[in-house]
Amino acid sequence: GVLPAGVVLVAAPLCIAGLGFTAGGIAAGSIAAKMMSAAAIASGGGVAAGSTVATLQSIGAAGFSVAAKIGLGSVGAAAGGALVG
Repeated sequence: GVLPAGVVLVAAPLCIAGLGFTAGGIAAGSIAAKMMSAAAIASGGGVAAGSTVATLQSIGAAGFSVAAKIGLGSVGAAAGGALVG
C-alpha cells in the first residue's frame, strides 16, 4: 500500500536519523559515516554540495524544507486519490 503523506513526513526524518544523519552531525560508526567516507574518497577529499550525503545531512540537521513537505504532501494526496478513485 501507500503511506499517507503525514506518516512519510514523520517517518522519513526518523529513518534518516536512524542512519546517523543527526542534528549534531553525522554519528560516528553509523551508516551515514560510511556513506560520507565513501563520498569523500570518491570526490578527492570532500563531500560535494548537493550530493546525497549532503542532502541527507541537511534533512537530518534541520528536517524537511517547506518545499519538500509540500511536494511529499502532494505526492501522498495524489497517490491516495488514485487508490480511492
